[in-house]
Amino acid sequence: MGVPVIGCRCAVCTSPDPHNHRLRTSALLEAGGRTLLFDAGPDLRQQALAAHISRVDAVLLTHAHADHISGLDDLRPLNFAQRSAIPLFGSATTLGMVRERFSYAFHDSSRGSTRPELELCEIRSGVAFRAAGVAALPFDVQHGTWSITGFRIGRLGYVTDASALPPESLALLRGLDVLVLNALRYAEHPTHFNVAQACAVAAELQPRRTLLVHMTHDLEHAAVNAALPDGVELAYDGLVVEAGDSYDSAP
Repeated sequence: MGVPVIGCRCAVCTSPDPHNHRLRTSALLEAGGRTLLFDAGPDLRQQALAAHISRVDAVLLTHAHADHISGLDDLRPLNFAQRSAIPLFGSATTLGMVRERFSYAFHDSSRGSTRPELELCEIRSGVAFRAAGVAALPFDVQHGTWSITGFRIGRLGYVTDASALPPESLALLRGLDVLVLNALRYAEHPTHFNVAQACAVAAELQPRRTLLVHMTHDLEHAAVNAALPDGVELAYDGLVVEAGDSYDSAP
């Protein structure tokens, strides 16, 4: 829902600490001279302006819940600037939902109006692909009853909205510099890791650094950070990190 939550007056939602102001989860990866976007939620316009984004070469979609795809229409200005369609990489299920919800983007039904130019590119778990020349490996993530997508690119692992990771996916996440992992709150939840579960995954995989994302207003930034294990920390809006230089890119 983002933080502050609409209508809430709790201590986190009214906190003056900017680390407690959270837009919907998304990330931008610069690799091999290319720019890849993980998900495109309803705050994309605000996030893109804050990060001074002028180009997106590809979008990697984890799944089609509203907080991860509702901002796809805001790619239109980049279509204009780049004079090209932007490829969206996702599972068949995810791309089918994108086509349904953004049907106007895939047929010209209104003369004179503009629409986002989106190229749908299907990917399959465990099968490597190239996004704008950058090598990526998708894998299955359990999100409650949904099977969604995580990504490994070089020594970066990106997992959000997980409630479980299959053994074969865990095997693909070893040897990381940076693991991005969801941790919704302290209490258990049927469709997301809580803090303890996310820390257990980090302890098993032993990346150099684990960044927790997709937090609710149950988590106060400074207090939670102080209690986390070494090498695990809460991410925050605008955070910039390096994840090694092992990206395999090609034109």
